[in-house]
Amino acid sequence: MTPRVPVSRRDRPAKAALSREGIVDAALRVVERDGADKLTLRKVAAELDTGPASLYVYVRNVTVLHALLADRLLADLDLRWDGVEPWRDRLQRVMADYVDLLSQRGELARAVMFVWPDGPHYLDLIELLLRLLLTAGADERSAAWGVDLLLQYASSSAAEWAARESGTGQEIDDLTATIATSDPGRHPTLAAFPVGVFTQGSPDERRRWAVGALIDGLVGTSRG
Repeated sequence: MTPRVPVSRRDRPAKAALSREGIVDAALRVVERDGADKLTLRKVAAELDTGPASLYVYVRNVTVLHALLADRLLADLDLRWDGVEPWRDRLQRVMADYVDLLSQRGELARAVMFVWPDGPHYLDLIELLLRLLLTAGADERSAAWGVDLLLQYASSSAAEWAARESGTGQEIDDLTATIATSDPGRHPTLAAFPVGVFTQGSPDERRRWAVGALIDGLVGTSRG
């Protein structure tokens, strides 16, 4: 008698074993499809054909997932410095690249205002910023706090410009219209001030000015 060969009743191949990397891959697909603000562990679990409870071994909540996602995206940044390029130029360049990266994903830019990315790429970014600020002459406290301040500026600036580009944020005209209503008796300085100065300059020009002002303040505070 010919031995009976077991036949699987599954209509699809066996699922791949869960891993943190696989969960981040699935989360990225959810973000690409639905947006970062719609990211939930339930949706990621459905993407992986499993239950939400099985993900908690790898990510304890959606905040951690946002942190892992942010680190994954930082892999696209060039975070090298050979020490030959002037430290100020390199700092301006990495800040421009970081703001541009976040601006392309406005929802994620808003998320990283409240979470720290979690992973080696984020550590690479901190390493570079620390090296540059210490080279500039900042003391340890100013360098450490300066890294936090620079990253906060980058995420908030990127979120603002991304919202404006997508049409979900306020227009520049809204600000000028508000300022134009200032009462000379109550706001004499504002009423006499040229309104256009508040909104002039391209995003790149304003970013370079802001980063330069932050750098000068950090280094100046250290020397003071």
